[in-house]
Amino acid sequence: MDYELAIEGGPASIPGGTTVLLLHPSTAETDRIDTDFLKTDTDRFLVISTRTTAREVEQKLDYYDVEASQADILDALSVDRGYSRRGSEHIRYVSSPDDVDGIVSVAEDFLDDTTGKRRVSFDSITELAYYADEERALDALDRLADLLEEHDAVGLFHVSTEVHDPEVIGRFRERCGLVVELDGDGSVTVADP
Repeated sequence: MDYELAIEGGPASIPGGTTVLLLHPSTAETDRIDTDFLKTDTDRFLVISTRTTAREVEQKLDYYDVEASQADILDALSVDRGYSRRGSEHIRYVSSPDDVDGIVSVAEDFLDDTTGKRRVSFDSITELAYYADEERALDALDRLADLLEEHDAVGLFHVSTEVHDPEVIGRFRERCGLVVELDGDGSVTVADP
């Protein structure tokens, strides 16, 4: 199954199973690309957030007019910040921001329990590397990419170019089927890995 992409300069659509890498400077405004990715040609989506809380994700979705009824949110950050965690039908938590197995498990449950066109946004792999380490972040990306392929879904994975060495960025790139590069001035380039 194909999915519309809705990212300027990119192909009109991508096949199910595609892992898209969003490379950006730490200060870049990624919300527009992220929300356009989530709200286009989608039945259900999962936001995995290691950078912001579930409440902040909900506020972002509301601000960018993304249909909240299609959303599931995995908040990996609130536990680390000591915030209260009231789970709901569509908000899940993991035991810590470096809980790679928990994150992958929630993504697998989401893909097993939903149908139609599904998208996953992981904001951000860089933050996961901060909490876990780069090898475990690469492992999470690998495992999630396999799940996307198995379930004919697509995913967008945020990585900051300023934090990782070029060799590590190269390893992230080679695990993805499409690379979107966002510059500090907001310009976008889309290319093969």
